[in-house]
Amino acid sequence: MSSIYFTFNPKGFADTGADLLKKAGHAVSSYADTSGISRKDLLAAIKDKDAVVTILTDRVDSDFFKAAGPQLKIVANYAVGFDNVDLAAAKAAGVMVTNTPSDKVSEAVAEHAFTLMMALAHRVSEADAYAKAKKYKGWDPSLLLGTDVYGKTLGLVGAGRIGSSVARRAVTGFGMKLVYSDMRKNEQLEKDFGAEHLPFEKLLATSDFVSLHVPLLPSTRHLISTDEFSLMKKTAFLVNTARGPVVDEKALLRALKTKRIAGAGIDVFECEPAIDCDLTDSLELKSFPNVILTPHIASATVEARQDMARVAAENILAVLAGKQPINPAK
Repeated sequence: MSSIYFTFNPKGFADTGADLLKKAGHAVSSYADTSGISRKDLLAAIKDKDAVVTILTDRVDSDFFKAAGPQLKIVANYAVGFDNVDLAAAKAAGVMVTNTPSDKVSEAVAEHAFTLMMALAHRVSEADAYAKAKKYKGWDPSLLLGTDVYGKTLGLVGAGRIGSSVARRAVTGFGMKLVYSDMRKNEQLEKDFGAEHLPFEKLLATSDFVSLHVPLLPSTRHLISTDEFSLMKKTAFLVNTARGPVVDEKALLRALKTKRIAGAGIDVFECEPAIDCDLTDSLELKSFPNVILTPHIASATVEARQDMARVAAENILAVLAGKQPINPAK
């Protein structure tokens, strides 16, 4: 029997994983709340554990591995991304790191990205605020005019599992033209949806909607900044359901202020959990009516969260049995 610790309380949304581990005969314990374990409590709680299930707000570094002890075999990160984990430190400690990609997660994030696109195009957030403020006095043919999604060009920055799920919705559901930028060509995407692989700069200049689906790496930090906004159409919308620092927040604020782009749908933030990195510049994301903000919930469906827990548990069971995990982080 091994000792496994969840750095969050899985009850109600990640029971699948905890139940799988318990049924396999392992001792499972967890933090009392769903999020927010302090660093001090985290380092104390993981002592002598064989496996730890972490979330993206947990910093997994050399101090983490030292606190856990040499018996630690695996850190199963309960997220698709793993930029919170020092992979070099994990390798030095001899600890396997895994993440939780799955079809259900891809579909949930794709749905959210497309929801933001649709809401931006049809000015849903602005219309909701307008109606709730009792400003609606009667039908007006010029009231809150938006733009069509049908037939427009969608630019995918990153054409992996999630990007491909967005592509399917765009082409089969809304007749959009699809272009994408990625380090590798996605021949299946091209075959299935007529996607065109473009250089990054040309994609920005061509697209009516730019949707980001890349991991946070040194090479993708501030991937979208002042120069990139200058290439985009003034009628274009940016959607980010990837990681906050992929977009330079100050550059985004300037682009919005100068009407360099038409709007943005943002689910992740550069200085998360802060929505704005710098409140002294009098430019706040929440002050722009053409910006829709959601609090990092793109994968927040019951189905996706439970599937993430299943994947995390299966990775743990494989490693504890001396096998290779399904989803090693690399």
